[in-house]
Amino acid sequence: MAVIVKYVVERNGVERMTFTSKKEADAYDKMLDVAESLEQMLTKVDVPLSEQQVESLALEIAKQKDDFLAVLKGAKPAAKQVAVKKEKPTADTDKVAKLKEA
Repeated sequence: MAVIVKYVVERNGVERMTFTSKKEADAYDKMLDVAESLEQMLTKVDVPLSEQQVESLALEIAKQKDDFLAVLKGAKPAAKQVAVKKEKPTADTDKVAKLKEA
């Protein structure tokens, strides 16, 4: 019989996420703290947002806080690069290509 340790992040009596490492659970809990603080800030802005929009926006900003901090410090936003993986021909792909030609 195996013993498995699980770390549960809970907010207001609701289980939010379960982790197998304390480090991951602490990081997620901290991200939720940041999101909660952002929600309080966003409710004060002069832009009409629904409660759901405020919550979603706060959570997304908290998830990507490093990128937002960099932009706020004056850095250009990183463009998402689409990685195009070029496959090197192998013996198998050569065989398939020859079969298609035949």
